[in-house]
Amino acid sequence: MDATLAVTFPTECCLCRAELASECGLRICRSCWASLTPWRGPSCARCGLPFASPHALDSAVAECAGCRRDDPGFDVARCFGLYTGNLRRAILRVKFAGDERLGGRLGELLAFPWKMLPNDGELGCPLIVAVPLHSARRRERGYNQSQLLAGGLARALKRAVTERPAILRECLRRKRATPPQTGLSVAARRENVRGVFEVVHPAAIRGRRIVVVDDVMTTGATISACARALRRAGAAEVIALALARATPQFPDLSSADRDNTVDGLDRDWT
Repeated sequence: MDATLAVTFPTECCLCRAELASECGLRICRSCWASLTPWRGPSCARCGLPFASPHALDSAVAECAGCRRDDPGFDVARCFGLYTGNLRRAILRVKFAGDERLGGRLGELLAFPWKMLPNDGELGCPLIVAVPLHSARRRERGYNQSQLLAGGLARALKRAVTERPAILRECLRRKRATPPQTGLSVAARRENVRGVFEVVHPAAIRGRRIVVVDDVMTTGATISACARALRRAGAAEVIALALARATPQFPDLSSADRDNTVDGLDRDWT
């Protein structure tokens, strides 16, 4: 009986394993949830890459080397926080432990970087589009984690803004399955997703402002490929929002001796 209750009403935080003081549907203690804080430091004006030093903003153009070298495809990108610590563990739970409810709650955190986006009233209220999974990957997982985030963001914005953005479901399609991006070089990542995405209903986005939502942004290759497909289909502006940004400047030292991934199969990929 006790074992059944422990499964039905878990008493441990799924991130830190501390005992939960009360029943919690998300299985995350208040301390761990409070640790999911936004990045407030300096960042690239174009892609939102967090800078380790504020001196990076002393340049006449406050952009990272990657954005200066290549056009990322999107107009601007922003992230909620760093892909480290409890934010990383929470994302991995959504991706590999089937925690769909947590995905929706994490999506609400994207309301923070949303507030930092440039406002262009001439293009109307933005449309939200999730980065798609290939159909085979989606069948395996049972859902698209980026779609869960997009849903959470939309719910949060309904409470915070007067003009409610709409989610365009099945707007983008991934035409073929691609190998995981993990471990690939920047150039290999770009090549891996080149021409992979297409817009299913171009008329729905033509002349509109599109916000593309993803869980983790590393080099930006995937979300840039989505942005280029949207641009080709007629989108007037494409903005990228990611829950977390992974960068070698801020490595996740806490993962060295803890769970590398949730499922134990070293599958830290989209």
